Amino acid sequence: MSDPLMEPPTTDGEATLQKRSRIRRVPFRVLLPNFVTLLALCTGLTGVRMAIEGRMEMAVYLVVLAAVLDGVDGRLARLVKGTSRFGAELDSLTDFVNFGVAPALILYMWGLNGLGHVGWIGGLVLAIACALRLARFNVALDDPNKPAWAGAFFTGVPAPAGAIGAMLPIYLDFLGFPRAPIGAPLIVAYVVLVAFFMVSPLPTWSGKQLGARISRAWVAPALIGAAFFVALLVSYPWAVLALVVLAYLATMPFAYMHHARLKARDKAAAAAAAAPEA
Repeated sequence: MSDPLMEPPTTDGEATLQKRSRIRRVPFRVLLPNFVTLLALCTGLTGVRMAIEGRMEMAVYLVVLAAVLDGVDGRLARLVKGTSRFGAELDSLTDFVNFGVAPALILYMWGLNGLGHVGWIGGLVLAIACALRLARFNVALDDPNKPAWAGAFFTGVPAPAGAIGAMLPIYLDFLGFPRAPIGAPLIVAYVVLVAFFMVSPLPTWSGKQLGARISRAWVAPALIGAAFFVALLVSYPWAVLALVVLAYLATMPFAYMHHARLKARDKAAAAAAAAPEA
């Protein structure tokens, strides 16, 4: 048994190196969500490659898959308690590529290039709106004054929903809807409208709290419903995606009214609490 008093003293430099070696050991549970995020990044970039090669259906498939992976990595990080600042920044950069750059390039190479500079500007507006929306979202995370119910809402359309929604004209094209001569300017106007929704202050339902807690009696029906939806998506992808986008757009007025009611309720409660003090 060694005597600690007889061991050579540790220098300050050695102590610093030992401390750094302990700090650099990162648990695998922290890395796992980042691996999923990087997989989503590879998926989105490969979608751009498919569009360059003219394989538009595969390009759209990959952007949709990137959106699915984007939802998985966040839930996985919370599940395994692997959230980190590094992961949040990596996820934000990946979202910009997958849901800003990739859909803009896919739309341009699919049909907006026929309008020349105007079509390119439409793609630029979508990508820039995605960047601004993500920057605003990152800043809003540090806001400590948000009410508890604010977690059920996003400010503006989230980046994955905006990307999938912006490609609605492509789904309709794959379904066989004809492209009229006036169609290209309308598509650019629609893409710009989606970009506006992404950076607008309009509240939209987030869906993050959906399925967080579910009664045991509804577990089996929920699993059957999810399996049925996946089967429909695989069998009729373009029809399902088009319907999902239209349904999401239809929910936006209801989300706005719901948000307004909750805000008015808090305002009335604050006024009632301040009344006795007046």
